[in-house]
Amino acid sequence: MRRIALIAAGIALLVAACGGWKRSPALPQIRARGELRVVTLNLPTCYYLGAHGTAGLEYALASGYAARLRVRLTMYPVADEHAMQRELAAGRADVAACSLTSSREWNAAGEAARPYASIPQLVVYQRGKNRPRDTLQLEHARLAVRAGSPQEAILQKLKRTVAPTLHWQQTAPSSADPVDDVDNAEAQYAITDAREFSFSHHLYPDVQVGFALPQERPVQWIVRKGTSDLVADVNAYFHDLAASGRLAQLMADTSGDTRAFAYEESREFQQNLNDRLPRYRGWFEQAGERVGVDWRLLAAIGYQESKWNPQAVSPDGAQGVMMLTADTAAAMGIKDRADPQQSIAAGARYFAQVHDMIPERIPEPDRTWLTLAAYNAGFGHLEDARVITQSQGKNPDAWADVRERLPLLAQERWYGHARRGYARGWEPVQFVDRIQRYLKLLEWQPGEGAHPAGNPSVAANAATGANALPASTPPAAVKLSAAVGKTPAAAPRNPPSELRQTHPPGG
Repeated sequence: MRRIALIAAGIALLVAACGGWKRSPALPQIRARGELRVVTLNLPTCYYLGAHGTAGLEYALASGYAARLRVRLTMYPVADEHAMQRELAAGRADVAACSLTSSREWNAAGEAARPYASIPQLVVYQRGKNRPRDTLQLEHARLAVRAGSPQEAILQKLKRTVAPTLHWQQTAPSSADPVDDVDNAEAQYAITDAREFSFSHHLYPDVQVGFALPQERPVQWIVRKGTSDLVADVNAYFHDLAASGRLAQLMADTSGDTRAFAYEESREFQQNLNDRLPRYRGWFEQAGERVGVDWRLLAAIGYQESKWNPQAVSPDGAQGVMMLTADTAAAMGIKDRADPQQSIAAGARYFAQVHDMIPERIPEPDRTWLTLAAYNAGFGHLEDARVITQSQGKNPDAWADVRERLPLLAQERWYGHARRGYARGWEPVQFVDRIQRYLKLLEWQPGEGAHPAGNPSVAANAATGANALPASTPPAAVKLSAAVGKTPAAAPRNPPSELRQTHPPGG
């Protein structure tokens, strides 16, 4: 009896302790430290470092929540979901955010907030092959899915309920996207998130959507255990965000489909990304470092100008990777426009010079977009468009407003009064639009957003020697993977400070 009483007392103490643990308030702790800690993955669907700073849906959502709490945001990526679970279970992170779906493994690490969205699950196939139209067609096909993924859980449920002979081949979690298996004809079909495919379809132009599975995947945040007040507050945050329409807008703005590529354009870009860029990437990186510009932005300019072809020549005599005119090349101090190293270095310096002419008060990324327009059409024509923009009561410092007025420079009623006269104003608009698309595709490449954050825009005060041409060091032969969704092979369990992205209240 004494032993039973001791056991009962121990159980009572354990229950009481667990109850207290579950009731432990988290919000006062977060506010006291002045910091919300969010663990994530380096993926274009969630969190990555673009040319103008941190981007991604989960970063936008986490920034908004930190602002709501009036604390700074510390958001950091780790290697995979298992590492995220360890961070959460150990209490090093308050929230895990990366388009997650609650599962047995996640329930052991934390507590799930209510889903904030449901993502369609797509069956994709290779262009020109038989298009799948329903679940029954999957039963005897070579079907690829990532091992342990939410998509595999959906297939397991379908197998139990409506398709008992359904089977599939597993792609290891650390390998390429299953869509890659379809692209390489190693599988007939693959299951992928609609949101993931909005990014990867640019990289796999020969892969198309067959149909959507009947079951969508819920996505949610997972918070650390024992923090019921944090769960409730996160739920309230997403409720308010959805009610205001802001959630739907954020999801649309951070989708990979905002600027869709045509099929042939996408194929050509991907081929050049793999075949040409590795020869010149090292020089783009050198030039970017010297003038304080993200190398991917310079590479996007180079692709728009020449498709990274050093022998390219335009009808008006511009030449080389950055399509420099003879006057620009002379002003930048280079002798051989066909030399890719010289062309890239000179193009970077010219971009930096134009950027310095744009008023410093204009924030990024507008300042960069205005710079690109001036780079293409000339600074004077850009100024004329900004004057027109202001005369119409719009913001001459906002690219969105100036973009709408640039084409007016081709209309006599406007260019007749413009200081620099006529301009083919639609051309800089198309120029900037296309560079924005190429830049996004470069940013979405696996591992490209894993670098420590800095100010990727042109530095206000360039370092000494920034105008010198780079040394003749051959570029690294780096082949960019075509897969989207891969994370770095390893990440430290306790990420060092340089991997953590800390943002003040309000982002």
